[in-house]
Amino acid sequence: MSDDKDVVSVRIEDRIAWVKFNRPNKRNAMSPTLNRRMMEVLDELEFSDEIGVLVLGGEGTAWSAGMDLQEYFRDTEAEGLKGIRRSQRESYGWFRRLRTFHKPTIAMVNGWCFGGGWGPLFACDLAISADEAKYGLSEINWGILPGGGVTKVAVDLLSMRDAMWATLTGELIDGKKAAEWKLVNESVPLERLEERTREVANILLQKNPIALRYAKEAVRRVVHMSYDDAEDYLVRMQEAANSFDPNGRKEGMRQFLDEKTYKPGLGAYDLSKQKQ
Repeated sequence: MSDDKDVVSVRIEDRIAWVKFNRPNKRNAMSPTLNRRMMEVLDELEFSDEIGVLVLGGEGTAWSAGMDLQEYFRDTEAEGLKGIRRSQRESYGWFRRLRTFHKPTIAMVNGWCFGGGWGPLFACDLAISADEAKYGLSEINWGILPGGGVTKVAVDLLSMRDAMWATLTGELIDGKKAAEWKLVNESVPLERLEERTREVANILLQKNPIALRYAKEAVRRVVHMSYDDAEDYLVRMQEAANSFDPNGRKEGMRQFLDEKTYKPGLGAYDLSKQKQ
């Protein structure tokens, strides 16, 4: 019998944490065991100085086929409401944790991304897809609505017509269509997926990590605010960021104004020169 930790693989390389669902024989369907392990992995990685970016992928030919129908639904429902609520807390808990993860996150979607898999897809800040990947809200095909936040994901990321189409038909779209719908940022051939994801991760690694942390949180929060509330919130967020990293913006301005070594609109300042 495999160890519970085997359901998620982790590889750290050049400050990138490559985290992958590791149930390829089940198309990486999310079981209670996998959900508990993902929370542990996020705990282990979030404040590690070894990493600056987390990439979430899938082993084998799928990203995630959604929730495991046997282990997540039938087995827990047999325990009654207590079992159902426990499983929901474990899955929604790590989705929520991933949305607020302190480091930037990238979904690297190599294959099937069905149903509940849209939860962690949305939780990642950026998403790069393989052209060959397949996306679908499969819930309608077996008699439920896309729950656990999935319908919210659809209406937040897609137009109303596309959200309705995905929700009501359960039909699949490929990576190219997912990029057209803005479910993901971009789509590339499968053989280029890891290479392109690494390129994007390296772009992020060049940025000030404190600025990244506060910027990603701001994007998630201000969408629900009025303009005036967002304006005030962003002023306070910048002040909070400055309190954690008082030298960051000063160094960026120094390199631009005094050294004239870079242009903010064309790239990041040199982090190696910043005083800690």
